[in-house]
Amino acid sequence: MPSLLIVHHTVSPATRELHESVLAGVKGAQEQGVSGVDLVVRPALAAPLTETLAADGIVLGTPANIGYMSGALKHYFDTIYYPLLDAKPGLPYGLWLHGNQDTAGALRAVTAIAKALGWEQVAEPVIVMGAPTAADREACWNLGATLAATLGA
Repeated sequence: MPSLLIVHHTVSPATRELHESVLAGVKGAQEQGVSGVDLVVRPALAAPLTETLAADGIVLGTPANIGYMSGALKHYFDTIYYPLLDAKPGLPYGLWLHGNQDTAGALRAVTAIAKALGWEQVAEPVIVMGAPTAADREACWNLGATLAATLGA
């Protein structure tokens, strides 16, 4: 059964809201007929290399702190980068970011690392500035559903 790993750093009500929308999208896709996808959810500081190695797809979620990804997501990448450098080429991934001012540096850093790992972006990143709106929550829902459908296809 394909495994979808969600690695997140949700330290605020806004980031928690986006994370929950991604989870709802995965479950919504399953309710709409996407089957056979095992969902694994881990905080970025607790996501082990072994679960990334076992994953068939991944969703990353992080706040943008001072224009950069959270230290927790950076720690995750520091932990998995060299062991995974050539281990998971083509791994489908998606990304959501939340910022109050600037997300450009966070987006650039995460996509550069994912590209270096050979991962394949299968959905446009969801970038949210300020308080999440209904459209932001829907975009995160679609992100989760898209990753689930990609693996369940």
